[in-house]
Amino acid sequence: MKIGGFQKTTLLDFPDKVSAIIWTIDCNFRCPFCYNKNLVFGEANSISEVEVLSFLKERKGLLEGLVVSGGEPLLQEDLINFTNKVKKLGYLIKIDTNGTFPNRLKELINYKLIDYVSMDIKAPKKKYDQLAGVKTDLSKIEESIDLIKNHASDYEFKTTFAPRLLYKEDIIEIAKWLEGSERFYLQQFKNITPLVSSKFDNVAPYPREYFIETLDLVKPFIKNCYVRGV
Repeated sequence: MKIGGFQKTTLLDFPDKVSAIIWTIDCNFRCPFCYNKNLVFGEANSISEVEVLSFLKERKGLLEGLVVSGGEPLLQEDLINFTNKVKKLGYLIKIDTNGTFPNRLKELINYKLIDYVSMDIKAPKKKYDQLAGVKTDLSKIEESIDLIKNHASDYEFKTTFAPRLLYKEDIIEIAKWLEGSERFYLQQFKNITPLVSSKFDNVAPYPREYFIETLDLVKPFIKNCYVRGV
């Protein structure tokens, strides 16, 4: 596992679970508003898998889960082996993904190696390439959405409300795409520099009022809707 970040305690990243979180190195997207630039471009300092597993072993009974974020965790070829080791220690696992590797995600679900899936929905279909920063195979995105909705133990979809790229009508279009889903989070854009694109370094996040107005408009389509980071 190529691990580029490790936080030993989080109360926010795994709903209702006291957890640790790791960030994997490398991503196949180039979202211009992303603040994990070092991870995306493979420039983060590596943390050993042994260090993470040793810590989890020591914290058994105090921590409940491990969040595997990134980067894009499903790029890691030894992810199944790693998550299996974590499960053997008795932990719940949440994974963050951009949804471009449905076959790998399906393996993790089928082997019961993940307990919660959080998938980033970058944009409505017509804007996906713009927000992802690369040419995207939307059939893979849709395959992951269907897989998560129908087979994941628990899940959420989330969208970062990136100013200048996404507007209220875009979030409504995303909600219609995800209609009937269990849970959706509208996330605040974080202006933590350096961002993948310097064009967004001085862009201010949307105000809370605009967030709440937008969230109210998506509630008819998704069972549970929340804001995050505002």
